[in-house]
Amino acid sequence: MSFKLPQHLVIVVGLLSSTFAFSAVKEYHLTVDEQPVNITGKTVKRITVNGQFPAPNLEFEEGDDAVIHVHNNLKKQDTSVHWHGLLLPGLMDGVPGFNQFKSIKPNGDFTYKFKVRQNGTYWYHAHSKGQEQDGLYGSLVIYPKNRKPLVEHEKVDRDYVVMLSDFHESSSAQIMANLKKSSDFYQNKRETLKDILTQVKKDGLKSTWQDRSMWNQMRMLKTDLSDVTGYTFLVNGKTPEQNWTGMFKPNEKVRLRIINASAMSFYDVRIPNLKMTVVSADGQPVQPVNVDEFRIGTAETYDVIVQPKQDHYQLQAESIDRTGFALASLQNEQAKVPEKVQIPQTRPRALLTMDDMGHGSMCGMQSNDASAMDMSSMHMNDGDMDHSKMKHEMKSNQKMDMSSMQMKDGDMDHSKMKHEMKSDQKMDMSSDDQAKTVQGWANASTPKGDKALQYSDLKSLTPQKDLREATRELEIHLGGTMERYIWTINGKKFNEAKPLKVKYGERIRLKFVNDSMMAHPMHLHGMFMQLENGQAKSDLPNKHTIVVPPGKTITALLTADELGEWAIHCHLLYHMSAGMMSKLIVANVDEDSKTAANKPKTTIKPVNLHQSTTTEGGQYEHH
Repeated sequence: MSFKLPQHLVIVVGLLSSTFAFSAVKEYHLTVDEQPVNITGKTVKRITVNGQFPAPNLEFEEGDDAVIHVHNNLKKQDTSVHWHGLLLPGLMDGVPGFNQFKSIKPNGDFTYKFKVRQNGTYWYHAHSKGQEQDGLYGSLVIYPKNRKPLVEHEKVDRDYVVMLSDFHESSSAQIMANLKKSSDFYQNKRETLKDILTQVKKDGLKSTWQDRSMWNQMRMLKTDLSDVTGYTFLVNGKTPEQNWTGMFKPNEKVRLRIINASAMSFYDVRIPNLKMTVVSADGQPVQPVNVDEFRIGTAETYDVIVQPKQDHYQLQAESIDRTGFALASLQNEQAKVPEKVQIPQTRPRALLTMDDMGHGSMCGMQSNDASAMDMSSMHMNDGDMDHSKMKHEMKSNQKMDMSSMQMKDGDMDHSKMKHEMKSDQKMDMSSDDQAKTVQGWANASTPKGDKALQYSDLKSLTPQKDLREATRELEIHLGGTMERYIWTINGKKFNEAKPLKVKYGERIRLKFVNDSMMAHPMHLHGMFMQLENGQAKSDLPNKHTIVVPPGKTITALLTADELGEWAIHCHLLYHMSAGMMSKLIVANVDEDSKTAANKPKTTIKPVNLHQSTTTEGGQYEHH
């Protein structure tokens, strides 16, 4: 027996089916402007979005159709917005000069439209000049469909964004000009004579001289952890004194979405007396890891879940150069709030070592940097030291003028030392902490017994789908010269380099070789890399940003499954602006059809390869 619905019911059912077949459209309007802001007591002009500094948080659900209208109210600057970590069509990635995307001109508009294909914690920022430093950055949270947690351990009662950033009273253009003028312009934490004499007592005069001469010849400082100082570190746009606070009730579980939206800063993050469970890295779920602290590189994100027991906790994000904190509070809403914010005591600052250059080897430097490491002028023999040469070398190095110090084995002229320490204007002796140092970039002075997160701890929550071996390897050397403040990939600045090319669907290994003394958070647009961290292939974590420590090599697997032209660059803003950026092209290659130039035919049209031009202040404007 057949049963036939009435015609009007058929129409209703059809309409309902069509409704549920469509995704929700989530629409935002963002107006980029320049307005006075006062963060530290001094009013300066900075970029705002919808009148806010920093930009507002955007929220989506997985499966949404995102429609984001950006209007440029800046009078003299083009702008752009990049959706950091999102999988989307190349044109929507928002990088001028890539995938036919052009800057948004003054008084111009651009509408970004894309399907939201993932969930997690991400952020967005400008990709034009230094606008990211100047205020065009904000958080972006994508919830699972219907906001239901994917797994039981992710069920929480509260959910907060904790966006870390670094505010400077100087504009990005002025900072870049200062770095170009002198790469150590902001080095106000140089070693002092006290540090040098401490090393002499510990290692002896000869070893100290050998070590110091080597650093001088390389024109590097052991304190080169950060290129820029003078920052005020913020949480969700608030200073430590303003104290952003997340409330909770007893026995609640709280998710903290921690985003490093800084231009140049790494942080060591901890919540004293409160364990954190890491459940996501770069927006991608990982198997839970219980930690006491973690280091977060520029542009990385980590989600942690905490279960507060006390009434009050302080989240401490300390810059790795130990120049300050971003601070926030977790507060029981039923308990009394502390009257005053307590600024924590700084941990010892790390000094770089020759191990940070690759286990003391000099061979890691690129050939084009070899001139900065010419050791031929050093006269060093066992049992013999050329003190006149030592005096000349030390005198020529303005960071360490020791020419007038009377130094002999077992004998020091302390009155002369006192005079030198007083007269040397570059030496900041204002704090006893300065003498408290530890060795090595990775040394965060984690208390004994505490667990600090390591990359090797990260395992993907769900098995990786592509377990193929890489068919080839792309070696990416990270280098440059601090003396002229130029940063490179494979020895070339961005505007000099040829794009990297891979075939669509190809499985490759990216090998990041850091030939420099600074860590580089390397960010790939458009795709996730699988970080090779000692785990089984099925467990490798997805990362869009990978921190490559000084003098080290890190590898990642990549399935090139997104067609387009994708930026790959250091996410330290001034390193990228000074040249550490390249273009990775993923294209369909027709091997049977060659162009007249005998080059593979691709599905993407070539863009203007004159990707950048030098602008005032030495920055690069992508267009």
